[in-house]
Amino acid sequence: MPVHAVRPEEILAVPAVSAGLARVERRIRRLSASSRLPLVNRAAGHITGAGGKRLRAALTLATALALGGRIDGRTVTAAACVELIHAGSLVHDDLMDGAAQRRGVRTLNAELGDARALVVGDFMLARAGLAALTSTSKHVAGTLAAVVVELAEGQFQETAELFDPARTPEAALRSITGKTASLFRASCVVAHPAGRTMAAYGERFGVIFQILDDLLDLASTADRLGKPVGNDLRQGVYTLPLLLALRHDRGELRSLLGRRLTEEEIAFLLTRLREGRMVGDTLEYCRGLAADALAALPALPAVADPEVAAALYALPGAYIDRAESLLAR
Repeated sequence: MPVHAVRPEEILAVPAVSAGLARVERRIRRLSASSRLPLVNRAAGHITGAGGKRLRAALTLATALALGGRIDGRTVTAAACVELIHAGSLVHDDLMDGAAQRRGVRTLNAELGDARALVVGDFMLARAGLAALTSTSKHVAGTLAAVVVELAEGQFQETAELFDPARTPEAALRSITGKTASLFRASCVVAHPAGRTMAAYGERFGVIFQILDDLLDLASTADRLGKPVGNDLRQGVYTLPLLLALRHDRGELRSLLGRRLTEEEIAFLLTRLREGRMVGDTLEYCRGLAADALAALPALPAVADPEVAAALYALPGAYIDRAESLLAR
Protein backbone atom coordinates (compact mmCIF):
# COMPACT_ATOMS: atom_id res chain seq x y z
CA MET A 1 0.00 0.00 0.00
CA PRO A 2 1.24 3.55 -0.66
CA VAL A 3 2.59 5.45 2.30
CA HIS A 4 0.31 8.33 3.35
CA ALA A 5 3.03 10.84 4.07
CA VAL A 6 2.74 14.45 5.07
CA ARG A 7 1.71 16.49 2.05
CA PRO A 8 3.80 19.68 2.20
CA GLU A 9 1.58 21.48 -0.30
CA GLU A 10 -1.08 21.51 2.40
CA ILE A 11 1.14 23.80 4.46
CA LEU A 12 0.19 26.56 2.05
CA ALA A 13 -3.52 25.78 2.38
CA VAL A 14 -4.07 28.43 5.04
CA PRO A 15 -7.58 29.91 4.79
CA ALA A 16 -6.71 32.92 2.62
CA VAL A 17 -4.66 30.84 0.19
CA SER A 18 -7.24 28.06 0.10
CA ALA A 19 -9.99 30.53 -0.76
CA GLY A 20 -7.78 32.04 -3.44
CA LEU A 21 -7.06 28.62 -4.95
CA ALA A 22 -10.79 28.04 -5.40
CA ARG A 23 -10.91 31.23 -7.49
CA VAL A 24 -7.81 30.15 -9.41
CA GLU A 25 -9.43 26.81 -10.20
CA ARG A 26 -12.46 28.53 -11.69
CA ARG A 27 -10.21 30.80 -13.75
CA ILE A 28 -8.23 27.81 -15.03
CA ARG A 29 -11.45 26.14 -16.17
CA ARG A 30 -12.57 29.27 -18.03
CA LEU A 31 -9.22 29.71 -19.76
CA SER A 32 -9.08 26.01 -20.67
CA ALA A 33 -12.53 26.30 -22.29
CA SER A 34 -11.82 29.50 -24.24
CA SER A 35 -11.07 28.02 -27.66
CA ARG A 36 -13.64 28.32 -30.45
CA LEU A 37 -12.98 24.62 -31.11
CA PRO A 38 -14.87 22.27 -28.73
CA LEU A 39 -12.29 19.47 -29.15
CA VAL A 40 -9.49 21.78 -28.01
CA ASN A 41 -11.56 22.80 -24.99
CA ARG A 42 -12.23 19.18 -24.08
CA ALA A 43 -8.57 18.27 -24.45
CA ALA A 44 -7.33 21.24 -22.41
CA GLY A 45 -9.93 20.51 -19.74
CA HIS A 46 -8.79 16.89 -19.70
CA ILE A 47 -5.32 18.06 -18.68
CA THR A 48 -6.19 20.83 -16.24
CA GLY A 49 -8.90 18.72 -14.62
CA ALA A 50 -6.66 15.73 -14.01
CA GLY A 51 -5.63 16.88 -10.56
CA GLY A 52 -2.30 18.10 -9.34
CA LYS A 53 -1.04 20.04 -6.37
CA ARG A 54 -1.49 23.58 -7.77
CA LEU A 55 1.63 24.29 -5.75
CA ARG A 56 2.86 26.95 -8.16
CA ALA A 57 -0.44 28.80 -7.96
CA ALA A 58 -0.37 28.51 -4.18
CA LEU A 59 3.08 30.09 -4.18
CA THR A 60 1.76 32.99 -6.23
CA LEU A 61 -1.07 33.60 -3.79
CA ALA A 62 1.14 33.12 -0.74
CA THR A 63 3.73 35.53 -2.09
CA ALA A 64 1.08 38.19 -2.67
CA LEU A 65 -0.13 37.87 0.92
CA ALA A 66 3.36 37.62 2.40
CA LEU A 67 4.39 40.87 0.71
CA GLY A 68 1.40 42.68 2.13
CA GLY A 69 -0.80 42.52 -0.94
CA ARG A 70 -4.17 40.94 -1.48
CA ILE A 71 -5.59 38.28 -3.76
CA ASP A 72 -7.39 40.30 -6.40
CA GLY A 73 -8.48 39.41 -9.93
CA ARG A 74 -5.04 40.07 -11.37
CA THR A 75 -3.36 37.82 -8.81
CA VAL A 76 -5.86 35.04 -9.52
CA THR A 77 -5.27 35.32 -13.26
CA ALA A 78 -1.49 35.35 -12.84
CA ALA A 79 -1.70 32.18 -10.73
CA ALA A 80 -4.00 30.52 -13.29
CA CYS A 81 -1.58 31.43 -16.11
CA VAL A 82 1.31 29.85 -14.20
CA GLU A 83 -0.68 26.62 -13.91
CA LEU A 84 -1.66 26.67 -17.60
CA ILE A 85 1.99 27.01 -18.56
CA HIS A 86 2.84 24.11 -16.27
CA ALA A 87 0.05 21.99 -17.77
CA GLY A 88 1.09 22.82 -21.34
CA SER A 89 4.67 21.89 -20.58
CA LEU A 90 3.49 18.53 -19.18
CA VAL A 91 1.71 17.79 -22.45
CA HIS A 92 4.99 18.37 -24.26
CA ASP A 93 6.88 16.25 -21.70
CA ASP A 94 4.48 13.35 -22.21
CA LEU A 95 4.96 13.62 -25.95
CA MET A 96 8.73 13.52 -25.64
CA ASP A 97 8.58 10.58 -23.22
CA GLY A 98 5.95 8.67 -25.17
CA ALA A 99 4.01 8.43 -21.90
CA ALA A 100 0.59 6.75 -21.97
CA GLN A 101 -0.51 7.81 -18.48
CA ARG A 102 0.02 10.64 -15.99
CA ARG A 103 -1.41 10.46 -12.46
CA GLY A 104 -3.38 7.41 -13.56
CA VAL A 105 -5.07 9.29 -16.42
CA ARG A 106 -4.38 8.63 -20.10
CA THR A 107 -2.23 11.33 -21.65
CA LEU A 108 -3.39 13.48 -24.54
CA ASN A 109 -0.93 11.86 -26.91
CA ALA A 110 -2.40 8.46 -25.99
CA GLU A 111 -5.95 9.79 -26.46
CA LEU A 112 -5.58 12.04 -29.50
CA GLY A 113 -2.27 11.14 -31.11
CA ASP A 114 0.97 13.08 -31.04
CA ALA A 115 0.10 15.79 -33.56
CA ARG A 116 -3.11 16.96 -31.93
CA ALA A 117 -1.62 16.70 -28.43
CA LEU A 118 1.24 18.94 -29.52
CA VAL A 119 -1.18 21.59 -30.75
CA VAL A 120 -3.19 21.47 -27.51
CA GLY A 121 -0.01 21.96 -25.50
CA ASP A 122 0.83 24.95 -27.69
CA PHE A 123 -2.69 26.32 -27.20
CA MET A 124 -2.34 26.20 -23.41
CA LEU A 125 0.98 28.02 -23.44
CA ALA A 126 -0.33 30.68 -25.83
CA ARG A 127 -3.61 31.07 -23.93
CA ALA A 128 -1.71 31.71 -20.73
CA GLY A 129 0.37 34.38 -22.43
CA LEU A 130 -2.67 36.10 -23.90
CA ALA A 131 -4.55 36.09 -20.59
CA ALA A 132 -1.53 37.53 -18.81
CA LEU A 133 -1.20 40.29 -21.37
CA THR A 134 -4.87 41.29 -21.38
CA SER A 135 -5.83 40.70 -17.73
CA THR A 136 -2.72 41.32 -15.61
CA SER A 137 0.14 43.58 -16.70
CA LYS A 138 2.97 43.82 -19.21
CA HIS A 139 5.37 42.91 -16.41
CA VAL A 140 3.54 39.67 -15.65
CA ALA A 141 3.11 38.83 -19.33
CA GLY A 142 6.79 39.48 -20.00
CA THR A 143 7.86 37.40 -17.02
CA LEU A 144 5.75 34.45 -18.16
CA ALA A 145 6.91 34.74 -21.77
CA ALA A 146 10.52 34.67 -20.60
CA VAL A 147 9.87 31.62 -18.44
CA VAL A 148 8.43 29.69 -21.39
CA VAL A 149 11.75 30.29 -23.15
CA GLU A 150 13.60 28.98 -20.09
CA LEU A 151 11.38 25.91 -19.89
CA ALA A 152 12.11 25.09 -23.52
CA GLU A 153 15.85 25.66 -23.13
CA GLY A 154 16.06 23.56 -19.97
CA GLN A 155 14.17 20.69 -21.53
CA PHE A 156 16.22 20.93 -24.72
CA GLN A 157 19.45 20.79 -22.73
CA GLU A 158 18.30 17.68 -20.90
CA THR A 159 17.32 16.03 -24.18
CA ALA A 160 20.65 16.91 -25.74
CA GLU A 161 22.46 15.17 -22.85
CA LEU A 162 20.50 11.90 -22.81
CA PHE A 163 22.68 8.82 -22.29
CA ASP A 164 25.72 11.08 -21.85
CA PRO A 165 28.04 9.46 -19.27
CA ALA A 166 30.09 12.67 -19.17
CA ARG A 167 27.17 14.77 -17.93
CA THR A 168 28.20 16.87 -14.93
CA PRO A 169 26.22 17.91 -11.83
CA GLU A 170 26.58 21.50 -13.02
CA ALA A 171 24.91 20.63 -16.34
CA ALA A 172 22.09 18.85 -14.52
CA LEU A 173 21.55 21.89 -12.32
CA ARG A 174 21.37 24.20 -15.32
CA SER A 175 18.71 21.99 -16.87
CA ILE A 176 16.75 21.78 -13.59
CA THR A 177 16.83 25.54 -13.20
CA GLY A 178 15.42 26.02 -16.69
CA LYS A 179 12.86 23.25 -16.95
CA THR A 180 11.48 23.36 -13.39
CA ALA A 181 12.83 26.03 -11.04
CA SER A 182 12.24 28.91 -13.45
CA LEU A 183 8.47 28.46 -13.20
CA PHE A 184 8.57 28.35 -9.40
CA ARG A 185 10.59 31.56 -9.51
CA ALA A 186 8.09 33.16 -11.88
CA SER A 187 5.24 32.04 -9.60
CA CYS A 188 6.64 34.35 -6.94
CA VAL A 189 7.68 37.20 -9.24
CA VAL A 190 4.25 37.64 -10.87
CA ALA A 191 2.43 37.80 -7.53
CA HIS A 192 3.19 41.36 -6.47
CA PRO A 193 5.09 44.45 -7.66
CA ALA A 194 7.80 43.49 -5.14
CA GLY A 195 7.68 39.83 -6.16
CA ARG A 196 11.20 39.93 -7.52
CA THR A 197 12.44 39.99 -3.92
CA MET A 198 11.06 36.43 -3.65
CA ALA A 199 12.69 35.23 -6.87
CA ALA A 200 15.68 33.52 -5.26
CA TYR A 201 13.46 31.74 -2.73
CA GLY A 202 11.15 30.46 -5.47
CA GLU A 203 14.00 29.29 -7.68
CA ARG A 204 15.83 27.47 -4.90
CA PHE A 205 12.67 25.75 -3.78
CA GLY A 206 12.05 24.72 -7.38
CA VAL A 207 15.51 23.16 -7.57
CA ILE A 208 14.82 21.25 -4.33
CA PHE A 209 11.46 20.11 -5.69
CA GLN A 210 13.02 18.63 -8.84
CA ILE A 211 16.05 17.05 -7.15
CA LEU A 212 13.81 15.28 -4.63
CA ASP A 213 11.54 14.07 -7.43
CA ASP A 214 14.60 12.71 -9.21
CA LEU A 215 15.85 11.08 -6.00
CA LEU A 216 12.56 9.28 -5.42
CA ASP A 217 12.67 7.89 -8.96
CA LEU A 218 15.93 6.19 -7.96
CA ALA A 219 15.42 5.48 -4.26
CA SER A 220 11.72 4.86 -3.65
CA THR A 221 9.41 2.06 -4.77
CA ALA A 222 6.44 1.84 -7.09
CA ASP A 223 4.18 0.98 -4.14
CA ARG A 224 5.24 4.07 -2.21
CA LEU A 225 5.06 6.46 -5.17
CA GLY A 226 2.08 4.96 -6.95
CA LYS A 227 4.06 4.92 -10.22
CA PRO A 228 7.03 3.01 -11.66
CA VAL A 229 10.54 3.94 -10.55
CA GLY A 230 13.75 4.00 -12.58
CA ASN A 231 12.15 5.88 -15.48
CA ASP A 232 15.00 8.38 -15.73
CA LEU A 233 17.45 5.51 -16.20
CA ARG A 234 15.24 4.00 -18.90
CA GLN A 235 15.14 7.30 -20.75
CA GLY A 236 18.84 8.05 -20.31
CA VAL A 237 18.31 11.07 -18.04
CA TYR A 238 21.28 11.15 -15.67
CA THR A 239 19.93 13.25 -12.82
CA LEU A 240 21.77 15.04 -10.05
CA PRO A 241 21.37 12.26 -7.41
CA LEU A 242 22.92 9.74 -9.82
CA LEU A 243 25.73 12.15 -10.70
CA LEU A 244 26.46 12.73 -7.01
CA ALA A 245 26.67 8.96 -6.53
CA LEU A 246 29.16 8.66 -9.38
CA ARG A 247 31.64 10.74 -7.37
CA HIS A 248 32.16 7.66 -5.17
CA ASP A 249 31.95 5.09 -7.96
CA ARG A 250 34.87 2.80 -8.69
CA GLY A 251 33.59 2.02 -12.16
CA GLU A 252 30.76 -0.39 -11.40
CA LEU A 253 28.02 2.19 -11.91
CA ARG A 254 29.59 4.21 -14.70
CA SER A 255 30.14 1.09 -16.78
CA LEU A 256 26.37 0.81 -17.18
CA LEU A 257 25.88 4.32 -18.51
CA GLY A 258 25.81 5.53 -22.09
CA ARG A 259 23.31 3.04 -23.45
CA ARG A 260 19.82 1.65 -22.96
CA LEU A 261 19.61 -0.76 -20.05
CA THR A 262 17.69 -3.96 -19.60
CA GLU A 263 15.20 -4.16 -16.74
CA GLU A 264 17.62 -6.46 -14.91
CA GLU A 265 20.40 -3.90 -15.25
CA ILE A 266 18.10 -1.13 -14.02
CA ALA A 267 17.16 -3.20 -10.96
CA PHE A 268 20.84 -3.89 -10.25
CA LEU A 269 21.76 -0.22 -10.60
CA LEU A 270 18.89 0.93 -8.35
CA THR A 271 19.99 -1.52 -5.66
CA ARG A 272 23.60 -0.31 -5.78
CA LEU A 273 22.53 3.33 -5.68
CA ARG A 274 20.31 2.77 -2.64
CA GLU A 275 23.08 0.92 -0.83
CA GLY A 276 25.61 3.69 -1.44
CA ARG A 277 25.87 7.34 -0.44
CA MET A 278 23.45 8.74 -3.01
CA VAL A 279 20.49 9.23 -0.66
CA GLY A 280 22.50 10.82 2.14
CA ASP A 281 24.49 13.07 -0.19
CA THR A 282 21.38 14.22 -2.05
CA LEU A 283 19.41 15.00 1.12
CA GLU A 284 22.39 16.91 2.52
CA TYR A 285 22.61 18.89 -0.72
CA CYS A 286 18.90 19.71 -0.54
CA ARG A 287 19.17 20.79 3.08
CA GLY A 288 21.85 23.24 2.03
CA LEU A 289 19.56 24.57 -0.69
CA ALA A 290 16.74 24.87 1.83
CA ALA A 291 18.95 26.97 4.09
CA ASP A 292 19.81 29.15 1.10
CA ALA A 293 16.12 29.50 0.22
CA LEU A 294 15.23 30.64 3.74
CA ALA A 295 18.14 33.05 3.78
CA ALA A 296 16.79 34.52 0.54
CA LEU A 297 13.37 35.27 2.03
CA PRO A 298 13.08 39.06 2.26
CA ALA A 299 12.07 40.90 5.38
CA LEU A 300 8.29 40.74 5.17
CA PRO A 301 6.17 43.80 5.96
CA ALA A 302 4.31 44.03 9.24
CA VAL A 303 0.99 43.68 7.40
CA ALA A 304 1.96 40.28 5.99
CA ASP A 305 -0.31 37.35 6.82
CA PRO A 306 1.62 35.56 9.62
CA GLU A 307 0.22 32.13 8.72
CA VAL A 308 1.45 32.52 5.15
CA ALA A 309 4.88 33.74 6.27
CA ALA A 310 5.22 30.69 8.53
CA ALA A 311 4.10 28.39 5.69
CA LEU A 312 6.70 29.78 3.30
CA TYR A 313 9.39 29.32 5.91
CA ALA A 314 8.35 25.69 6.55
CA LEU A 315 7.87 24.63 2.93
CA PRO A 316 11.43 23.64 1.83
CA GLY A 317 12.07 21.53 4.93
CA ALA A 318 8.67 19.90 4.69
CA TYR A 319 9.38 18.74 1.15
CA ILE A 320 12.64 17.18 2.29
CA ASP A 321 10.82 15.41 5.15
CA ARG A 322 8.22 14.13 2.71
CA ALA A 323 10.89 12.72 0.41
CA GLU A 324 12.55 10.92 3.33
CA SER A 325 9.24 9.32 4.26
CA LEU A 326 8.90 7.89 0.74
CA LEU A 327 12.36 6.38 0.45
CA ALA A 328 12.79 2.61 0.17
CA ARG A 329 14.00 1.22 3.49
